[in-house]
Amino acid sequence: MVLLGAALLATGPPAEAQAPGDVARGRAIFEQKQCARCHQPGGQAGLGPALEEVRRPQGGLELAGRIWNHAPVMFALLRQQGLDWPQIGAAEMADLMAYLRADPARDPAPDLQQGQVLLIRKGCLKCHRLRGEGGSVGIEFTRYHGGYQSPVAWATTIWNHSSRMAGHSARMGVLYPRFTGDEMVNLFGFLKGSAEVSPR
Repeated sequence: MVLLGAALLATGPPAEAQAPGDVARGRAIFEQKQCARCHQPGGQAGLGPALEEVRRPQGGLELAGRIWNHAPVMFALLRQQGLDWPQIGAAEMADLMAYLRADPARDPAPDLQQGQVLLIRKGCLKCHRLRGEGGSVGIEFTRYHGGYQSPVAWATTIWNHSSRMAGHSARMGVLYPRFTGDEMVNLFGFLKGSAEVSPR
């Protein structure tokens, strides 16, 4: 997983400090960040999935996985159009989650063993380290805590840095991994637990 750890550089406030998302604000942010240019209601021309597909009941970490999967295509389209990757703050992400009907309560409990398996299977340790084992390109997963505070913080960091990760993946010729089902839930749970038990 090319530079997923590099995505964990900027986060929002702790989960306790994050106000609940607001659907109306989320709709406005969806428009302001130009998401609506590609995600039109069904039947209208759009470059991305229909709005109804994007905006459906889902878990918070499920949405984070969809954001991750979405990055390479969106990165390429924005580059073609000469547009910058839109940055999103944690409060904005909370509002977007509300608008996109992403509720962390819908995420299942993580399977930590599967999360550990995913860390290896997705190639994360080719670039990153876990307790000193692994690559040297990215960060040591157990030394980062901000993005593990909540699904909102995790989705925010993934969004804001996924364009960089997509670019690095293309330059390095490394296959960009995709997440399906509960994979992002399991990976997040394992990484969060590893950071909590590691010495600081």
